[in-house]
Amino acid sequence: MIGYTTLGTNDLPRAAAFYDALFAVIGAKRLMEFDRGYAWGVSHDKPGFGVLRPFDGQPATVGNGVMVALVVDSQEKVDALHAKALALGATDEGAPGLRGGGFYAAYFRDLDGNKLNAFCMG
Repeated sequence: MIGYTTLGTNDLPRAAAFYDALFAVIGAKRLMEFDRGYAWGVSHDKPGFGVLRPFDGQPATVGNGVMVALVVDSQEKVDALHAKALALGATDEGAPGLRGGGFYAAYFRDLDGNKLNAFCMG
């Protein structure tokens, strides 16, 4: 049901470098470039992820309760994505681990303070 998600940034070059390096860990790449931002994914027919300067020209802000969850296919990729995010300057919001019901997840905030989650089932 999800086609794509977007998060706001106030520093597009910094955000682009962060996500280029982060998504390389899971085989995603930059698929689209706009005057206000970029989009990444594994292919154009799968859900994508974008980072943009806000359309209204106002500063990007973090939404309270907003989080983007990135599904991967192994606990090792959850661990690697979380570790790479922290190495790139993200802040830890929850170390990798089982959260119950076979849900393995890790949480972090990107350089703009947006909350993300990497997870797999099983």
